[in-house]
Amino acid sequence: MFLKRLELNGFKSFAGKTDLSFPEGITAIVGPNGSGKSNVTDAIRWLLGEREAKNLRGVKADDLIFAGTPKRPRVGLAQATLYFDNSSGFFPVDYKEVSISRKVSRDGTSEFSLNKSEIRLKDLVDFLAKVRLGARGLTIIGQGESDLFIKASPRDRREMIEEVLGLKEYQLKKIASIRSLKNTSFNLEKVGAMLEELKPRLRLLRKQVNRWGERAELEKELRLLENWHFGTRFIALGKELKTTEPELKKLHEEIKTKETELRALEKEKVEVDKSEPEHREKIELLRGKRQVIMNKRAELQREIGRVEAQIELLKETLQKGKVKAGSEEIERRVNEVRRLAEKALGETKLENLHSYIQKIIDEIKNIFESEDKETPARVMGLEKSRENFISNIAQLDKELRTLEEEENNFTKSIENFNQEFRKVFERMDAKRREIEALENKEKTLLFEKERIELKRKDLEEQLGQIGRNPSEFEKTDVEAGEEVKAMSDDGIMKRMFRLRSELAGIGDVDEGIVKEAKETESRFEFLENQIHDLEIASGDLKNLIKDLDHKVHTEFEASLRQVNEELAKFIQAMFEGGKAKLKLEDLKPITLEGEPVKEPMEEMEAGIEVEVMLAKKRIGSLDLLSGGERSLLSIAILFALVSVSPPPFLVLDEVDAALDSRNAGRFGELLKEFAKRTQFIIVTHNQTTMTAANVLYGVTMGDDGTSKVVSLKLEK
Repeated sequence: MFLKRLELNGFKSFAGKTDLSFPEGITAIVGPNGSGKSNVTDAIRWLLGEREAKNLRGVKADDLIFAGTPKRPRVGLAQATLYFDNSSGFFPVDYKEVSISRKVSRDGTSEFSLNKSEIRLKDLVDFLAKVRLGARGLTIIGQGESDLFIKASPRDRREMIEEVLGLKEYQLKKIASIRSLKNTSFNLEKVGAMLEELKPRLRLLRKQVNRWGERAELEKELRLLENWHFGTRFIALGKELKTTEPELKKLHEEIKTKETELRALEKEKVEVDKSEPEHREKIELLRGKRQVIMNKRAELQREIGRVEAQIELLKETLQKGKVKAGSEEIERRVNEVRRLAEKALGETKLENLHSYIQKIIDEIKNIFESEDKETPARVMGLEKSRENFISNIAQLDKELRTLEEEENNFTKSIENFNQEFRKVFERMDAKRREIEALENKEKTLLFEKERIELKRKDLEEQLGQIGRNPSEFEKTDVEAGEEVKAMSDDGIMKRMFRLRSELAGIGDVDEGIVKEAKETESRFEFLENQIHDLEIASGDLKNLIKDLDHKVHTEFEASLRQVNEELAKFIQAMFEGGKAKLKLEDLKPITLEGEPVKEPMEEMEAGIEVEVMLAKKRIGSLDLLSGGERSLLSIAILFALVSVSPPPFLVLDEVDAALDSRNAGRFGELLKEFAKRTQFIIVTHNQTTMTAANVLYGVTMGDDGTSKVVSLKLEK
């Protein structure tokens, strides 16, 4: 099976979507006249690239679109799709199934698709030609065209045979090559004429431009000297500038960094300064408290004196008899108390004073312990007062020690503050010196940069005087010969001055003429190259045409011999005797006033003539054949071609209409025989032909004026 399915939608009388599947063998499409069965043939012809509406039984493209009926409105688009089985690789594409779609709308828009990819009609025709398919050959024989081959002109017959034999692809290439050769020959003549027209003007321009040849050499030498003289200086200054600028940038960044560090140190100094007043105020406050305590200490010393006086009084009292006679021990202790009190009065340290007071207290206790048990109550009160006094002295001593510790701590804090302040100040001073050193270095580099820029500006002014742009001298290298490099600066300056004088004497070049000369020279070279390319292309095309022509003629003549052999067999079978032959027509050269006229190569192609001799009838011309004889002869030729080059499928629309029952039977037998190699789609009214079919499609006209399809598979 090759042709799988036909899908119609809005095409002619098939208003709705209609699918027709084509199995292997023979598919017959039957139905009453006017039912639309021949529209199936038209759809297949349309899909195979038919351009003319008249060949599809229409006048214009709109006639292919369902026009509507009283019961069904018209549609705006006609579309059809053919599906092919390509599992054998018949089509030169990598698809197992190939679909060809075509649609046309009422606004005249037409589209072609191959496997849903849009293509041009020309591409579709070329694609089908490669597989021996087309809309104009014998693949499709439409209604009323059973004798198509007989009625066709010799040239048309040749095209039909070439399509069946698979030679149409080469003919299309040959025709395209001939047209390209014509265009190439025309372009060659046109370019040659343009070249001849250009030569006189080019000679004149060359003569005028040669006058400035010497000037060009002088300008070249001058430019070389200028490039060397100014270029080397520009490059040297550029290198110096490139060296200075990174250093300046680096110094600037270092200065910014150092200034940032200095600001951080200044902030640190401010924080140190804030801590100073608070410490000093606290120290002054502690010193005031200490003075108060020292005053209390002096008061304490005075109290000690009073205690001593009371002790003296007590001693006198005891000596008068209240103390036991012979109490030498008490006297000794009193003297010890007096001695300790004198030392305490001269002591300044609190710790030592505390020690002396404690000793005095102990001695007084010993004195009273040695007294008589009948010591007066006054002495007891004095002892109690003394104990309170001792307690107060101890408390004052504790406070003094606490104040001394706090004062020592604050003194140390002040010393730390002074050390931190000194460190911060020294670091700030060092940082300022670093910044000053960097700024001095930056000033030196800035001065050097300014010096370089002044030199560069001076060079630019010199270049402006001679009409040169400084940007021309910013290259990284300058080329010059050894002779120029060996010249001194003074020698180069003198040579440049001399060259400028000589150029001034020659005068200015007319740039318009120079430009025209260059353009004309370029145009001349282009045209020469074009002629060369066209001559090569012309030769290639001639060789290609020659090869294609040889291939077509060789294969055509060989195939034609085979077709005639098969045709002789079919003529014998169908006409019960007789002969028929296809032969190349004799071409005679066309003359004009006795001289031969050379025709284009494609018009000199020999067509096909048909010679026929029937057993029981003498035929002088094909026009003398009856309708049935013409149909039989065409069928015989068709099957002879199919025998030599079997096409994948054939569509025959009522080719058996003119056959009687006996010949219809022969036609049916031929269909069965060739159906083993070729798929047939037959539109017929003949019952004998129907019996040869594997599948019948019945087409009827519905009440709404549209074609309906009913299928029937026949068991063989």
